[in-house]
Amino acid sequence: MSTLRRELIEAARKTVTMGLNNGIAGNVSVRARENGEAGFLITPTGIAYAALAPEDIVFMRLDGSSVGCRAPSSEWRIHRDVYAARAEAQAVLHAHSPCATSLACLRRDIPAFHYMIARFGGDTVRCAAYATFGTQELSDAALAAMAQRNACLLANHGMLVCGRDPAHALDLAVELETLCAQYGRACQIGQPVLLGEREMAVVLEKFSSYGQQAARA
Repeated sequence: MSTLRRELIEAARKTVTMGLNNGIAGNVSVRARENGEAGFLITPTGIAYAALAPEDIVFMRLDGSSVGCRAPSSEWRIHRDVYAARAEAQAVLHAHSPCATSLACLRRDIPAFHYMIARFGGDTVRCAAYATFGTQELSDAALAAMAQRNACLLANHGMLVCGRDPAHALDLAVELETLCAQYGRACQIGQPVLLGEREMAVVLEKFSSYGQQAARA
């Protein structure tokens, strides 16, 4: 468990050093079991990531109760609901990164201007409807926007991604922020040319086996 806590802290700290978060913004979690109970570990509320120690990380049960000396992130509901709804989700990362947040403030989806949009599971990255931070309404909106996706924007707020572990979630967050920056710059120059449904279907199929695959005998 201490190894998992350290992995979580490392990913949280990298959200700051890599420019995805500033100060105490954002939160990161990882699916875990503690004392035989299913749940997840999550960063605490209001503590700078640089100051985090393993004992500061909060264990939360899926019923919303927590164990530890700290209060969990105010956005724990989103993390809990992603884990409850998505068996494949092993880590969740939320950030207030500059470019993703800028587009989220426009409340627009990111269309298929670049084939790497397919890395997030579809031909768009959706923007969730606005709701106050820390509320069940925000969690519900985020889950709807992430249907068949592993990422979304949160209107007037930031980004949300889920991955197979904290390092993978961080990698997805960096990729999403890069795409948001590219899309924003392209829109400043003109209207980006979008890839069609047929091409995105091809790309999505290619992404189903993207990356290093298990070695064959």
